[in-house]
Amino acid sequence: MRKAGILMPISALPSPYGIGTLGAAAREFVDFLVRGGQSCWQILPVGPTSYGDSPYQSFSSFAGNPYFIDLDTLAEWGFLEPEEYQSLDWGSDPERVDYEALYRNRFAVLRLACSRLKRGDLFQLRGVLWKADWLEDYALFMALKDRYDGAPWLEWPEELRLRRPAALERARKELAGEIDFWTRVQLLFFCQWWSLKEYANEKGVSIIGDLPIYVSIDSADVWASPEQFQLDATGRPTEVAGCPPDGFAADGQLWGNPLFDWEAMKADGYRWWIRRIAAQFQLYDTLRIDHFRGFDEYYAIPAGDATARNGHWRPGPGIGFFRAVEAALGPRDIIAEDLGFLTPS
Repeated sequence: MRKAGILMPISALPSPYGIGTLGAAAREFVDFLVRGGQSCWQILPVGPTSYGDSPYQSFSSFAGNPYFIDLDTLAEWGFLEPEEYQSLDWGSDPERVDYEALYRNRFAVLRLACSRLKRGDLFQLRGVLWKADWLEDYALFMALKDRYDGAPWLEWPEELRLRRPAALERARKELAGEIDFWTRVQLLFFCQWWSLKEYANEKGVSIIGDLPIYVSIDSADVWASPEQFQLDATGRPTEVAGCPPDGFAADGQLWGNPLFDWEAMKADGYRWWIRRIAAQFQLYDTLRIDHFRGFDEYYAIPAGDATARNGHWRPGPGIGFFRAVEAALGPRDIIAEDLGFLTPS
């Protein structure tokens, strides 16, 4: 059965507050799709953006982007007053996202909203999120980033960088208030997301999500699960991701993401990846995995190189990975970009 749809990032939806959100404009876009006979809405990754403000470099594979939380909806819920955010500077160009203005203003507004969440509100706002097994590490990671002025975790004190239990326990106690804030932010995001997804599905529109195959080195993913990646004893990558030179880039593409330790992942049944994909299907109806060919072969570049010229191809996990995912999660709608014929495998 053929389907048709449109790619529209959440960030590109119209908004007077600096960036597209999960509010009224998102529902209006769903209605637009329905009027046009479309049944799919494809988006870009919705994780919290990190280095370069790119959706493909995120602080977490599991968390939602705080910038996408709709402020007007928070006002409707009674957690904000319109005058607390409508008069702020959200950027001078309505056609571009000003991430500096967002960073300067958005979190102050979200802190106001989160401070007004009562325990009863938390349970009412789909408290199932409290069971998410990634949330504790993510909230602690973000609280620590704030403590160290946004520095990457590789620059934190060694006891926190290497996750020594006593240091983590001490940080949890000292940063309890900040951890609570970052937890509440995720609760607000997921409540608004699930409400939007329910609206789209009821209108006959399915949401196609986008998952970068790699994660950012400065992420809760790598910090909390270093054993899943090709890192040295200090937590730094030994080789990094990218693409070889071609007709479009003489030096290739140096992405810099840490590479997965596929042998370690295979040994534990791809547990981390299964958790990651399961979490995506709490967000989306269909999942596109970016750079899909990396499961067949991946390009490894020596860490520290200035270009991708000295990299080499290595075998990925292959079809066994997807059989493990299907055995754990059942059949899922996972799609890949069609790159045409590359190699027999």
